[in-house]
Amino acid sequence: MEVRLSGWEKSLPEAVEIIEVGPRDGFQILPDFIETPSKVQIIDSLIQAGIRRIEVTSFVHPQAVPQVRDAGEVIRMVQRHGCQCFAMVPNLIGAERALAAGAEMLNLVVSASESHNQSNVNRSIDESLSSFEAVFDLASEAGVPVRASIATVFGCPFEGHVPIENILSVGHRLVEMGCVELNLCDTTGMANPRQVAHVALCVMDEFNGAASEAVSAAATRIAMHFHNTRGAGMANLLAAMQNGVTSFETSFGGLGGCPFAPGAAGNVCTEDAVHMLHEMGVATGIDLLGLLGAVRQAERTLDMTFPGQVIKAGRTCDLHPLPNKN
Repeated sequence: MEVRLSGWEKSLPEAVEIIEVGPRDGFQILPDFIETPSKVQIIDSLIQAGIRRIEVTSFVHPQAVPQVRDAGEVIRMVQRHGCQCFAMVPNLIGAERALAAGAEMLNLVVSASESHNQSNVNRSIDESLSSFEAVFDLASEAGVPVRASIATVFGCPFEGHVPIENILSVGHRLVEMGCVELNLCDTTGMANPRQVAHVALCVMDEFNGAASEAVSAAATRIAMHFHNTRGAGMANLLAAMQNGVTSFETSFGGLGGCPFAPGAAGNVCTEDAVHMLHEMGVATGIDLLGLLGAVRQAERTLDMTFPGQVIKAGRTCDLHPLPNKN
């Protein structure tokens, strides 16, 4: 019998990139300092499972985030084995420290809403973007690419809806400075799949379609970052994937969160996302069994239970013997 594919199935890509951000986004909200060797061991195990891009740390001031006081050591100690290890940097000083430590990519952060940017970094959006020019110049001299994470793309905890024009405006400023990748973030988990589809179509057309020729000679990569605050993280990932986005930030174990969404779940869980994608026939290049082993070991190392589901329930293909009724 001929197998017919629905329009829904035809919209799926053959493969997606999973970008692991747990070592930065997940670790930074944990109350107790994780010793450097433990951080490095967890990162190394994720790399061994096949993850090829990891945000390993952040070069913010240690007084602001004590968890990253060993950022330079972590980057220097990780066994990369072909994985691109990048770091979040808030400013020129952070960029200098990250490059000195060997970061292979820098990640800047700016919000799409004025109030969130003021709350987060005590600057207007324009002030943040202007300050990034020196970072781009420094990175260009070092031959290191710069990406940027745009926060509150799908909603601001202070302003609510964020107009698409705000997102495109910030994106254009970043691309004009040399940004190679725009990472659109659902900072507090306010997104819904229909909204995600609309934003994905607008942004992909603007920076990856015909309109992108007016912006730069090469199309800018688009990634997305979803939180599972209200249980819609995986649905949002699927909606983005069906509308052209093929790079996603996720966090092992589902670690992460946001101070403006107290008590909420963290980021979309890496192993849950990989399991779903593999079951759908979408390749990731990641060894799921190896990843699950790494996550279970990380639970033991950190002495905590992660919110991820597949490490609790097992894979769909893990069958069970029939109960003995005798």
